[in-house]
Amino acid sequence: METKEFTITDDLLASKGQRFLNFIIDLLVVYMFTVGIGAAVNIIGELTENYSLAEWIISLTLIENILFMLVVLFFYYLIMELYFSRTFGKYFTKTMVVKHNGSKPNVKSIVIRTLVRMVLIEAFSFLSDNARGWHDTLSVTYVVNKHEFISKMKL
Repeated sequence: METKEFTITDDLLASKGQRFLNFIIDLLVVYMFTVGIGAAVNIIGELTENYSLAEWIISLTLIENILFMLVVLFFYYLIMELYFSRTFGKYFTKTMVVKHNGSKPNVKSIVIRTLVRMVLIEAFSFLSDNARGWHDTLSVTYVVNKHEFISKMKL
């Protein structure tokens, strides 16, 4: 009996529009988490009468706010893709992250994907002729249409 190894084909890949929508939705979610964490720290500072916490949050500079958002972004992508192979944006567009052979990405692949995303211009790398971004290429992962992928895997 011959076994065939599964490979990701171009017809399974998410479109540029889906990728862009993933980016926008995930950016909004990360922004909401960032603001929520800041507000929670501020409220905790007020409730415990530790006003230095509230003052610290309020006095963050633009650069410090951006760095804080990058930390939130790192953990958001790391946790979501490591445990679910999807982010909120990917849930909305019905896409998911897989390895070249269709398996779930390992920790190393997800960490690479997440670290590469920290490069500021990387967010637009998927807009080239190649539908895969730098974070896909360097981590050897693919973003695929979930339902087509599952159907093809069953065959």
